[in-house]
Amino acid sequence: MTRMLDVKNLTIAFRQDGNNVQAVRGVSFHVDKGETVALVGESGSGKSVTALSTVSLLPDSSDVTGSVSYKGEQMVGASDAHLRKVRGNDISFIFQEPMTSLNPLHTLEKQLRESIELHQGLEGTAVRAKIIELLDKVGIRDPESRLADYPHQLSGGQRQRVMIAMALANGPDLLIADEPTTALDVTIQAQILELLAELKDGEGMSLLFITHDLTIVRRFADRVCVMKDGEIVEQGVTKEIFDNPQHAYTKMLLSAEAAGRPSPVPEGAETIAETEHLRIWFPIQRGLLRRVVGHVKAVNDATLTVRAGETVGIVGESGSGKTTLAMAIMRLISSDGPIRFMGKGIHEMSGTAMRPLRSDMQIVFQDPYGSLSPRMTVEQIIAEGLKIHRVGDGRPERQLVSEIMTEVGLEPSMMDRYPHEFSGGQRQRIAIARAMVLRPRLVVLDEPTSALDMTVQVQIVALLRRLQEKYGLAYLFISHDLKVVRALSHKVMVMKQGDVVEAGDAVEIFENPKTDYTKQLMAAAFDLHAEGAVA
Repeated sequence: MTRMLDVKNLTIAFRQDGNNVQAVRGVSFHVDKGETVALVGESGSGKSVTALSTVSLLPDSSDVTGSVSYKGEQMVGASDAHLRKVRGNDISFIFQEPMTSLNPLHTLEKQLRESIELHQGLEGTAVRAKIIELLDKVGIRDPESRLADYPHQLSGGQRQRVMIAMALANGPDLLIADEPTTALDVTIQAQILELLAELKDGEGMSLLFITHDLTIVRRFADRVCVMKDGEIVEQGVTKEIFDNPQHAYTKMLLSAEAAGRPSPVPEGAETIAETEHLRIWFPIQRGLLRRVVGHVKAVNDATLTVRAGETVGIVGESGSGKTTLAMAIMRLISSDGPIRFMGKGIHEMSGTAMRPLRSDMQIVFQDPYGSLSPRMTVEQIIAEGLKIHRVGDGRPERQLVSEIMTEVGLEPSMMDRYPHEFSGGQRQRIAIARAMVLRPRLVVLDEPTSALDMTVQVQIVALLRRLQEKYGLAYLFISHDLKVVRALSHKVMVMKQGDVVEAGDAVEIFENPKTDYTKQLMAAAFDLHAEGAVA
């Protein structure tokens, strides 16, 4: 069998403050033609650094020793000209964070066109047709109408699909996918995995798959390499690793899954937020006079109630209106229909009138790195809300920050560090601390666990449960990970293309879904990795 990628005794260190910090130590593995090899492990284990080293994408502060050969050609120390020829053509990448990987100043068409013209030599309408074909293949609805869109106009899942289209544009021999399905809905995740499997089988493409989702690995990978602290602690055929793991760390990863149920909502719990027949339509304007020629119907008719100590899970595919609905309830975007918060009708309040209520409603976003200022220390990030809203009990801000950091599982001694010095899970804890320090009544959690390792997901779910029970918090929990939704939610609302297709008690919906769409979501979430689900 042809060996596509062969890594031997790879060691990577970074020069930092006069010291060499080792990120990878003595790593050896290979990827054969048509084979899928998964690199798994928690954040900071060295997975992504190892992958980036294959085509010398590491920063100048790195020192790389060992051997990385692609089709027998050495990549460590290769010339820039050779690396440019290989990157994006023979070896393509799908990165984890699409918003930071896509250029915010260029349209989708321009970003896809650049790669196709550079490597394939196509021009004009041929390039445009290729772009539309690629976007359609990765599940972008009505792709021709989205060509002029910018990345900020897409949902997180849609941006990830665009990244996948860019990676597949030139038919690479080796695709390196770094958490490629993290931001995707369960149904799209299944489609993307099937697409990658078809490309692998039909075109003999090889795949190096980096993920924290071991249930995907079980069905998708031929072989697995388990990484911990920069070393491969166990590797072998996937079935053998899953059926008979040898290393204690592998056993821990395999046993990590969000489970259990949230504490019951207290009797007579206060209603924190509610909506009635909420509608959110965005006007489509055309022409010199910007006349309204139609509407994007983001949310058509949404009615919900969330009480103190209660979690309402909002699920559905990308573009279904989940985040839009939550933003409207927070009065961050315009909407039609009554919204009540703590007994007050806020749907017609001005921004000034809303300001005193802002400390009582907080958001934790999907991408903790993008939502934390890189120029502020952890103390400044968490204390910012205290300064703006002038809340607190008279004690020093540093003391309040120290207490909330301890509560969310962070060492107070870390408060003088910056976001880039933390792992993904730690950054999400910082984001949670920033929201919770204000003692809010309502917290919107927008995909707060999607980018986290399975073991860290379990910790964050336990943390959110504990904070909710202690402070009587109301949660709107938006997620495509139905296992986490089941572990956290008392009620569930299922959305599809702006419509609420099903809503009710979480246990009832998970055990006895009524609509075909909900059944499809459940099947994708819980049966995706069943035998034969992914070709």
